[in-house]
Amino acid sequence: MDRIDLLRIFARVVETTSFTRAAETLGLPRSSVSIAVQDLEARLGVRLLTRTTRNVAPTPDGTAFYEHALRLVADMEEAENLFRHGHDGIRGKLRVSLPVRIGRLVVAPALGEFLAAYPGIALDLGMTDRPVNLVEDGVDCALRVGELRVSGMVARPLGDLALVNVAAPAYLARHGVPRSPAALLADGHECVHYASASTGRVEKWEWEDAGQTRTLDLPGRVTVDSAEAQIACCLAGLGLVQLPIYDVQPYLATGAMVEVLPDWRAAPLPMALLYPHRRHLSSRVRVFADWLHRLVAREVLHLPGVTPPPRSDSGVDMTMPTDRKQA
Repeated sequence: MDRIDLLRIFARVVETTSFTRAAETLGLPRSSVSIAVQDLEARLGVRLLTRTTRNVAPTPDGTAFYEHALRLVADMEEAENLFRHGHDGIRGKLRVSLPVRIGRLVVAPALGEFLAAYPGIALDLGMTDRPVNLVEDGVDCALRVGELRVSGMVARPLGDLALVNVAAPAYLARHGVPRSPAALLADGHECVHYASASTGRVEKWEWEDAGQTRTLDLPGRVTVDSAEAQIACCLAGLGLVQLPIYDVQPYLATGAMVEVLPDWRAAPLPMALLYPHRRHLSSRVRVFADWLHRLVAREVLHLPGVTPPPRSDSGVDMTMPTDRKQA
């Protein structure tokens, strides 16, 4: 095992705080990870990690060396790419986390074009609506939808995802078509509640009024924790829902769903690609981010009522998504 490999393994152990998780994310036996760290410590003549029964943590020397290790690995990857020409030269595994609906409906059907353009890249695709810890889980980048809060990640904005209010014709036949937010309560309307998969918090009904976000505690007898379930309940006529336009466009086209309150939509949800802060962004992440940006603009942001922001390649330090709505 060469020295760069040793540095990669050591960095992953620090990031995951576990030999076992590091081995899983690297696709190596746990014994190989342990031996690699021991070899690195022997080469340097210092103890880099403290081991307990519960986790692994860097020593003061290990913390200082970790930053050097990241720079050396990144510099080596960039140096290697200088001598690789074209898309075939970008190689390696890329671990990506996506929201379930966007992953299944938008990204997965188009992956063939990305893999054809970059035959040297292998994708490990995770789809979940729960927040993931990019560093501990060894994820290279994650697409997230919703307001972001500070977490030391880098966020590349991809656009704003417009929401729409919809109901099934069967529901509207029973309850009537609401003409204003005030009519929702006055006429006894119900919604299919969405509860955050990570916090359990039930979202309120939202709309924008003169630039201000208004909310309403709309009654509902069904609560779900995924967009898939919310759509199914809406189609069954169980209540009103607020969902991204791309999610319900096919149902609107066939009449299985009907838009209501078009002048009182909720504020759009920002989309961003997150990745751990690094001195150099790997070529694999860079080309995937560029492709995903184009894909989202083509398949999601072209829909009515959606305006993509100016392209931004640099990203901004922010990030983790809140649980407002689901995508």
